[in-house]
Order: sequence, then C-alpha cells, then structure tokens
Amino acid sequence: MTFRIAIIGRPNVGKSSLFNRLVGKKLALVDDQPGVTRDRREGEARLGDLRFTVIDTAGLDEDGNATSLNGRMRAQTEAAVADADGIFFMTDSRTGITPVDRHFADLVRRAGKPTILVANKAEGRAGTAGAYEAFDLGLGDPVALSAEHGEGMAELYGALLEALPEATQLVEEDEDEARDRGTFEEEDGSELDISKPVRIAVVGRPNAGKSTLLNAILGEERLLTGPEPGITRDSIGLTFDWHGRSLKLFDTAGLRKRARIDDKLEKLAAADALRAAKFAEVVILLLDATIPFEKQDLTIADLCEREGRGLVIGVNKWDLIEKRGATLTALREEADRLLPQVKGTPVIPVSGLNRQGLHALIEAALQVQEVWNRRIATAKLNRWLNGVIDQTPPPAVSGRRIKLRYMTQPKARPPSFVLFGNQLVDLPTSYQRFLVNGLRQAFDLPGVPIRLTLKQGENPYDKRRGGKR
Repeated sequence: MTFRIAIIGRPNVGKSSLFNRLVGKKLALVDDQPGVTRDRREGEARLGDLRFTVIDTAGLDEDGNATSLNGRMRAQTEAAVADADGIFFMTDSRTGITPVDRHFADLVRRAGKPTILVANKAEGRAGTAGAYEAFDLGLGDPVALSAEHGEGMAELYGALLEALPEATQLVEEDEDEARDRGTFEEEDGSELDISKPVRIAVVGRPNAGKSTLLNAILGEERLLTGPEPGITRDSIGLTFDWHGRSLKLFDTAGLRKRARIDDKLEKLAAADALRAAKFAEVVILLLDATIPFEKQDLTIADLCEREGRGLVIGVNKWDLIEKRGATLTALREEADRLLPQVKGTPVIPVSGLNRQGLHALIEAALQVQEVWNRRIATAKLNRWLNGVIDQTPPPAVSGRRIKLRYMTQPKARPPSFVLFGNQLVDLPTSYQRFLVNGLRQAFDLPGVPIRLTLKQGENPYDKRRGGKR
C-alpha cells in the first residue's frame, strides 16, 4: 500500500496541525500566525491500518506574480498537487467559506485528483455550523474534524477508503517481511550500517544558500529559494539516493545570533534547525565564501562538537572568488586554528548556483560518517599509548608521577575513549588535549569530536589482578 496525499488550502486553516496528527509527531511548525509553512514537507502518515505519504504545503494565495515569494510558494503547492494521488482540501469551519476557498476549489477540480473536503476546527457548536457551509464548494460531503484535538479521524479514514479504493486496499504482510521491516527501523548505535539512510543536516547563517545547494544536489527545484533571507522555516527532510547510498538530507532555517531574534516564529524555526543538527550524523556547516567564519559560524560549529556530530564545512558561492587556490588554503588553515576541537574538518568549496563541488561535498560527508562510526582495537590503542608515554610522559604532581595504565574505546558515534590510571584528577587539561590530538593524528579521525573520559583505579583488563578481588 503506497499512495500520496497533499493537504492544501488557504493560510491558517490548520494544514500543519493535520499533518502532525497524521505522522504522529510535531514535525511541522504550528503557530496562530498565517503563512508559517512555506516549503512542502513529506511524512509517513498512519490512519487506522492505512500507511501513506502525506504532504504539508504552503497556504494558497491569489498573488498572480510568479516571481514573488507568495507566487513561488504557490508553485511549490501546485507541484505537490501534481505529484499526489489524492488531495485533502482543507477549510476553516470557524471562519466559514471565503472567496479564496472558492477560487482554489476550482483549481482542485481542474487537477482531476480524488479530493476529500476537510472542514477543520469543527469542534463545538460554532464549528459544526461552519462545516456545513463547505457543501457550497461542490467538492462532495465535508469531513468535519478537529486536527488539534484529534476529533473526526475515523470519518477521515472512511472518506479516504471511499476516495481511493484501489490504493487503500490492504495487502497482507507475511511475518518475514514484518520482522525485516522492524529490524530495519531499530537503532544500531555503534557500527556503520550502509543499509540505513545517512542523516545529514545542512546548517548555517541566513542567506548562505542552503536551499539552493540542496536543490542542486537533488537536481530539481524541490525547496523554496529566493533573494529574501530567512525563507526556510521548517527543517525539511528529503530522502535521496547517492550512487547506491541512501541519504536523508535536512534543509534548515538560517541561524542568527540569539540576541537578534525577537520574532516568535523565528525562534521556533531556529529551535527546529538546532534539533535537526542534534539528530543528524553529519552536519554540513555552509559558509558564505565572501564572508566566511563569522562568529555565528563558529558558534554553530561549537554546537555540533558539543552534540557529538561529525562536521563538514561547505564554502558556498565559490564562483564569486577569484584567487581560489590561495583562498582555499587559507580557509583550511583558518578552520584548524579557529576550530581545534574538530581539527582536520574537511573544507569543501561549492557553488549551489553553478552545481560545482557537489560530489566532493557529499563524499566528504560520507567519509566523516565512516570516521564517526569507527572503532579502534584495544591492542592498537595501548601500543600507541605506551609509545606516547615513553616519549612524552605526564607531569609529576607533588613529587609523584601520574601513571597512565590503560586505554579502551567503549563506543563510537562519536569515537569515545576511556583512560585508566591513578591521580588522573590532577592530569592537566593541556595533556588531555595532547592525547586527543595524538589520537586524531595517529588513527586518522578528522572532522569528528573525540571524547576522552578519565577513570581512576586498577586496570580492569589486567588478568594478573583478576583473582585478587
């Protein structure tokens, strides 16, 4: 069973609320302010025993100028309608039918797709009366529901069965398929699994060109773009196949300094972008080549390091740079100097507008993901540690030398190491940084955070001591 439903309607009728209700998560931003949604967002919906793809869209506007922001938003909605198998046309029962509703009801009829008329906000006496007005649109019987409160979902289920009888026909799934599907959805957490999509979030300041870059990678105008800063609000996840590897790319809202954000909606968009970065495996920090490494860029990179994400730096608008070789060398040196906590982070020049450097950027992200999942054998770690101690032993504290006994890596994602010894509470931070930098260089761990935990006590892996406990 696989079909696609687009939710369309004028602004502020509750499309994103219904989308969130169907996918079972608060994926889309919701606010009383009209026009919150701009890009189209897809999610895996569940309604009873039905499973399908639902598409949230921007509110329809009568602006006839195709080059304006509203015109470009409408083009995205029309593309969603063309790609869908059916339509939820949503109205607001509280405000009743408006001329805008009537105008776009004609557009829906011309699309020729199975359509379900949804009268939202129908809770209470006033909502019920407004739902009856929707009959005048000539799109069939309205389904009165409340997306916010979850009322009327059974009626929506029945309408969906009636509107798409073939697509909603249940197919029996055998036990092996169900078990395989369940296994696929489980989190691994420690090893690289190339069968799972690589989660990559693209973050950066407003107008760095994130949506333009992702459109270039996808090869279509999938995301809304334009000269206006801050067009993107929701974090949009897009699944994409890259030479046999499945990628889940997240476009995010531009991140400004917190002190400059005074709009509630921008705060919600920024929080959504940060959440996407926290749950990604690799973050592509997109810089503007003409003004790279501003303070906000470094703040975002520091956040990625604290959250333990792999990092790739993409330098966009590279077509505007003249002395490219010298500039790239300087940028890579600057990255190592300003971001020592993720030293060796790949710095990749790209141009989303001219489709340059895209292959190198994605390959760098996949390589960082491999490093992020890497485990190092305990024997190798301790051979390296013994060599380091012989050449540069830790300093003495109050006449007693700190002893480093043993090191192991309990987990990856990011690479995390535990160092055993005595008097480790006195081990200087500078020596800990020395060890982390040594690990990064010796075992080729560029672009990922490295966690080092100090554990005082005897070597738990020393067999000679095992019987004396």
